[in-house]
Amino acid sequence: MQQLDFLKNTLLNLKTTGTITRSSNFLCKALLSYINFEDAHNIIELGPGDGVITAHLLKSMKQDSHLYSFEINEIFIEYLQANFKDQRLSIMPVSAELIKPELAKYGVNQVDYIVSAMPFTILPEQLTDSIITNCYEMLKPGGKFIQFHYSLQAKKYYIKVFKNIQIKFVALNVPPAFVMVCDKLG
Repeated sequence: MQQLDFLKNTLLNLKTTGTITRSSNFLCKALLSYINFEDAHNIIELGPGDGVITAHLLKSMKQDSHLYSFEINEIFIEYLQANFKDQRLSIMPVSAELIKPELAKYGVNQVDYIVSAMPFTILPEQLTDSIITNCYEMLKPGGKFIQFHYSLQAKKYYIKVFKNIQIKFVALNVPPAFVMVCDKLG
């Protein structure tokens, strides 16, 4: 998707998109640096947008791995369906709040990693808490929830559920971003 088209779509849907620019290659690489793709069989992506992170994930995944990408923006869903023809990808046109029942339809009750671009700081707190709790429950022990934000304001949501959080600053992104990596211990 061209940057101008991305900007137009996000301005029309800012309440659910949360950004006006695509993630840089530097941010995508920082997010993926926490994933051991040799051991990653099932990955969830929350808020793929136009698929900039999706493309990096698919490029790195093994052939027998699967990516479940949850997106609610109709324009992004159509774009993803038209531009990503990979049998390892399932585009889930439902809210991230429904990850457990949706993945149960595929026989998946635990995943190795969750990569998220969800704009939690602009969502209602109850919805944010619900999604993060569902993510924690979906992760295998030792799994990771990897999220980026443009400030550290949302860290409070992750501390409630995950306890163990690493933060990496990525300056080469517009705007600069923080990658938050939450481990599901034990």
